Formats: sequence, structure tokens, C-alpha cells
Amino acid sequence: MKNKNIKSLAVVFLALMFTSCVKDLDLTPKDPNIITSLTVYNTPQAYKEGLAKLYATFSVSGQQGPSGQPDIAGIDEGFGNYLRQYWNVQELPTDEAVMAWNDASIKDFHWQTWAPNDVFISAIYSRIMYTVALCNEYIRATADNTDADIVKYHAEARFIRALAYSHAIDLFGNPPFVTEADAPGAFFPKQTTRAELFTYIESELKAIENELGAPRFEYGRADQGAAWTLLAQLYLNAKVYIGQDKNTECIAYCNKVIAAGYTLASKYANNFTADNNLSPEMIFPITCDGQNTQSYGGMTYLIHAQIGGTMSPAAFGVGGGWGGIRTTKALVNKFADNTGATDKRAMFWSDGQKFEINDIGQFTDGWAITKFSNLTSTGAAAPHAHPDFVDTDYPVFRLADVNLMYAEAVLRGGTGGSAANALTYVNALRERAYGNTSGNITAGQLTLDFILDERARELFWEGHRRTDLIRFGKFTSASYLWPWKGKVAEGAATQSYRDLYPIPANDLGANPTLKQNTGY
Repeated sequence: MKNKNIKSLAVVFLALMFTSCVKDLDLTPKDPNIITSLTVYNTPQAYKEGLAKLYATFSVSGQQGPSGQPDIAGIDEGFGNYLRQYWNVQELPTDEAVMAWNDASIKDFHWQTWAPNDVFISAIYSRIMYTVALCNEYIRATADNTDADIVKYHAEARFIRALAYSHAIDLFGNPPFVTEADAPGAFFPKQTTRAELFTYIESELKAIENELGAPRFEYGRADQGAAWTLLAQLYLNAKVYIGQDKNTECIAYCNKVIAAGYTLASKYANNFTADNNLSPEMIFPITCDGQNTQSYGGMTYLIHAQIGGTMSPAAFGVGGGWGGIRTTKALVNKFADNTGATDKRAMFWSDGQKFEINDIGQFTDGWAITKFSNLTSTGAAAPHAHPDFVDTDYPVFRLADVNLMYAEAVLRGGTGGSAANALTYVNALRERAYGNTSGNITAGQLTLDFILDERARELFWEGHRRTDLIRFGKFTSASYLWPWKGKVAEGAATQSYRDLYPIPANDLGANPTLKQNTGY
């Protein structure tokens, strides 16, 4: 079963967040019921519960769920969820997703017309920095503890912080930078550079490698496999981040993951069901639970918002559809047979849906996606079945992505791997998708263009597409167009500065040391 320790613990962190402001007073309350930093971590279980809050920052957005005590202000608690906004900024500006709703500036993502005052960009920026701040506090509190379990918790907190900073380097490039060495509220956080942040994330992940648990030691917790995968991802994108190829390093860490015992799930769809915690290829998930992690963001959003038109919510294990997100013909056309009869990854709903998107605001313009479900792999009800909230976990890292990263890094000239292995790893995904070898490719067909399209077929709607398109030089350029890119029906190039999001205007106003990203 899923790790039920990933839940919100408001009292722990409300106490911790204010500790540093009064530390110099060195006062201890006489009332034993008052929680302070001296008493909150008085048992090993308390440390684990504190760690759970760090994981929970990705899946829930408040202190009680699903609403009522939000972590950040200025946006609806459901909209302000980390996973929901991360998915939006990674998928909505691409060929893989469009949004029908008229909420604030949400359509600006697909049109690539966002501005520095965009409330959704501010939300993901704030979520990233909130997670970093909580991790810093926890890392301070556990720094000198030598208990074996707490040493591991400390390393996990550093991984979570590194993951949040990896989102920051990818989305914003040059964010403000703080660690546990910086006292909260004592200064304006200084802006880092992409190169400095790259080196920091790399050094953090290498430093904790031997302190994390072995791969798959406990589902839902960061382990060595998660750290190796994040390093491989960082190295694969190094040319974008720091102007240097790190493909050899990418291959080295892919090799570690591949040798760690992960295997592909027997069926592709089993990675996206309410019991996907059983998938042997899951490396690191954001865990969701219909009872314990109730939020209108995260997987609740992804499953409900993909349902509309003639689709039956009950067929996906939920009580209703929100009629919001679907895809463009550019993704559909990447499948030779888009019915799913041959390539089982073609998980589309066309009944009542138009192939062409004439009106981005109409859910029935564009084919719908059926990838995520709140039913189990056998079609049974979710373990904690609920009409609104779901049990399906979000696959942050899975083995299929590592296979494709390995192949791409080999094609880009990295050493330590082989073209033969790259072909084997790619064809393993295609054999699962086709159910036989009929979809296998030859060595001559394994090109970088093929890899980009195969990543879309294998990983669509898993939060990779914007990063992939930027790495291949196709996100803003005219070399690849899709419907309504650039707010033009047939698609148009946009300005290259949009490869980065702007530093939110409200943070620029609050921190005079920050400089805006070029172009905004």
C-alpha cells in the first residue's frame, strides 16, 4: 500500500517557521503544551512526520485539505497546488495540451503570451520557494542528529529541495537562492545564476547519494534511484542550463538506475491507475490518496479535468468531469494508428470530439486524453474511492524515461553507453506498447528526431514536454508548429526569450536585488 506518512502536519511547521525570528531571545515557555523547536522533534516519529510535510508540499496546498488553510496567499487553494501548476507550465504551452477554461490568464500558456504579472506563474514560483523554505528549516533541525534514520530523513529533505531547485533552474533560470545557512527573514535573498544553481544541485545530489535509502527501499520516499534519475535529467539538459554538454555524465547515472532492479510494468496503462504504486518501473512518485491527501490540484485536477463531452466519469472512477484539458492533433499524429489498436499508448477519446481546434475554449475541439484513471489496473474501485479525490500517484520519474534519456545521450555523443543498448532500451518500450515486435525500429531509424517524438508517445502529460522541446530547439522557434502556438490557429513562432518564464512582478517589487529575465 501507499505510504500514508505523506500527509500535512500544520502544527509542526508553523512552529518551526517562526523559530529563527526569536532564537536570539533564547526563551523556553513554561507551559508544556506550547510547541517550540526544542520540543517539536522529541521522538523519532516526530522527525518522520516533519519529513512527511516536505513531501506533501507537492501534492497538497494547505494545512487541512482540500481548502481552508492555504500555504500561499493570492490564489485559490486548488489552483495554487504545486503539482497542478507545475503540470500547467510544462504542458499547456506545448503541443500536448490545451485548456478550455477562462480562469484568469490560463489560456496565455498555450498561446505563449504570458506576462510577469501572471497569477499562475507567480503560484508555481511561490510553491517552489515555499518548498525550499520548509526544507531549509527541516535540514537545519536535523543537521547534527546522528541517528541512522534521521540521517536518512535529512538526506531526503535535501533531495526534495534539490528537486524544487531543479524546477526553478528549468522554469526561471536565475531564481533567488537560499539554503539552511541563511537565517529566515534576515536579508533579501540574492539572485543566483543558472550556472551556480546547476553546480549546487549537482553537488547536493552527489553529497547525499550514500545517505539515501537503496532503490525501492520504501515506496513514495526519495532513494538513490531518484537522486540518480534527477542527476541524469540535469546532465541531459546541461547544454540549455550552462552551455556545456554533459551527455557522458547522463549515461553514467542512467546506467546506475538501469542496473538498480527497476523493470517495465507489463502494461503501459498500469503506470497511471489507482494502484500504480505497484508498478515496478516507478522510481519516484508524488503520492496521492483519496482519503489522506485531499486537494483540488494534483492528480484530482488531472483526472477530473481530462473528462468532458461524451466521456463517462464513472469509467475513470470519479464522480464528475470538469471538461478542461485535452490535446492537439500534433500529438495525435505522432501515432501511426491513433485508435490505440496497435500502439496501446495512443490513449485518446475521439467520440464527439473534433480533430481540429477551431475554438480553444471548447472542450470538444481537440481529442481528449484517457491516460489517467482512478480505477485500479484490474478495473476495480480505488483503495480509497471518493467521487472527488483520487488515489492515483503522479509518476515524476519512471524507468521508461531513463531508457529514453540513455538513448538520447548516446545519440548526442556521450560515452559510457552503446548504440546497441540504446536501441534495445527503446525497443523494449515499443514492444510493450505494441504487444509484440511489430513496432520495433532499426538502428538507422534511431535518430534524435525519433527520440523527441518517442518521448511524446511514451511520456505525454507527464510534465516533460516543454523541457524536451526547449532542449531540441523547437519550443518557440518556427521549426516546429502546432495548433494555436503563438495565438495563431495554424501555429506561429514566438520569441526565444519565452524559453524561460519571467520572475514574477510581485517578487521583483518585494526584493529590489532581483533582476528580470531578458525580454520581459
